[in-house]
Amino acid sequence: MMEYRKINIADKEYPEKLRMIKSPPRNLYTIGNLRLLKEDSISVVGTRHITDYGERYGKLICKEIAARGITIVSGMAIGSDELAHRVALESSGKTIAVLPSGFENIFPKKNTKLFNKIVKKGGLAVSEYEPKICANSERFLERNRIVAGLGIGLFVIEALFRSGTSVTAKIAKEQGKDVFALPRKFR
Repeated sequence: MMEYRKINIADKEYPEKLRMIKSPPRNLYTIGNLRLLKEDSISVVGTRHITDYGERYGKLICKEIAARGITIVSGMAIGSDELAHRVALESSGKTIAVLPSGFENIFPKKNTKLFNKIVKKGGLAVSEYEPKICANSERFLERNRIVAGLGIGLFVIEALFRSGTSVTAKIAKEQGKDVFALPRKFR
C-alpha cells in the first residue's frame, strides 16, 4: 500500500472549506498532492449509468473545468465520477478522489488502477476512514458531504431524482453552493 498521511481537524493542512460543513470529518487520510485541498475545485457527481449524451457533454464540461486550472473532485464511483476523474487526468488537470472506504479496500475495486493513476499523476485521494475500513451504504452518504464540501460548486451529470447524486446536490445547496446540472436527455 502507498504511504498515507493522517490530518486531524486541528491541523493547519486540514482544508478550511471542510471545517465549515455540517459534521466535518475529524480526521482525513490522504495520499498524494495535499496542496489540492487549498485550491479552488468543482465537485462532479452523477449517474452510474451514464448515457452517450451524458458522456459527450459531461466530458466537454469537465474538460473546460480542467482547462481553467480548477481541480475536479469526485467520488471515484462507476459512471459519471469515473468520467470526471479520467477527463481531468487526460486534460493534464487536477483531481481529488474521495473514497467511501479506507485505502486498503478501494471501492469499487474495478477502479484501483484509476486510484493509482490519480495519485501517480499529481492528484489526491482522500478518505475519512482508516485504511482497513470497507465501503457500505452509510459510508457512501457520508462521503457525499465531503465531495460537496470540497467544491466551490457542484456539477451533476444525469442524476436520477432519488439517488446518491440527488442527496449530494441537496447537501451542496445546504452548504450554500451553486449546483449545475446536465439533465438526462429523453426522447
